[in-house]
Amino acid sequence: MESAETLEFGHADRKEIYEYVERRGAVDPEETRDRLGLDPGGFRHHVAILKRDGRIEEEEGTLRVTIDAGAEEEYVSEALEFHIRPARQEDLTGIVGAIRQVAEEKTYIEAESVADEIDHENALLRHNELQSRMFFVATVDDEVVGWVHLHAPELEKLSHTAELTVGVLEEYRAHGIGSHLLSRGLEWAGSNGYEKVYQSVPSTNEEAIAFLEEHNWETEAVREDHYKLNGHYVDEIMMAVEL
Repeated sequence: MESAETLEFGHADRKEIYEYVERRGAVDPEETRDRLGLDPGGFRHHVAILKRDGRIEEEEGTLRVTIDAGAEEEYVSEALEFHIRPARQEDLTGIVGAIRQVAEEKTYIEAESVADEIDHENALLRHNELQSRMFFVATVDDEVVGWVHLHAPELEKLSHTAELTVGVLEEYRAHGIGSHLLSRGLEWAGSNGYEKVYQSVPSTNEEAIAFLEEHNWETEAVREDHYKLNGHYVDEIMMAVEL
């Protein structure tokens, strides 16, 4: 994926079209042209150039930002068949629901804020001058049962790092879904030039800490009493892995 700092469009209208699509996830072409007040010929030309340059694509009649994140993969455990693939705008509701269900366990505070953010923005994937945001999902019978999310601010001093959250619905744990999601997310981060991935969890989330340690994550710092859960102060465990 191209760094947002290097995004060049060559024309103000082209840049405006890209930004409109990027902010909304998936948009109707005619509605976009109408909202931006562009003449049909000029709009079609700029969309064609954006497609040519790999900035946007058209899928199922909607324009969306192009993010090359690989293909869908199928896995079969002893009792379950599941798929892991790059998320689409249409997955937003399922991802928000999965994150919030996991967050109800009061063990994943950062993930809950991710759900609030994407629900408010109504846009799943982002790639602009301020941030890049990527999701992969695990699905069973085309329903989202898990996710991995990476967020990277477009700041020079932090451009080598990305924050990650990962979770699986309780009913679908112990099938290797979490490990495959984590691996897919880290593979994407490494292939896009990130050198370090990090996340924070409450110290009470012993299962998540053990899971990350099994995958070579290390504790970098502890912030004492950072969370207050059910009336009790809980430390924040800040973990990271070098790619």
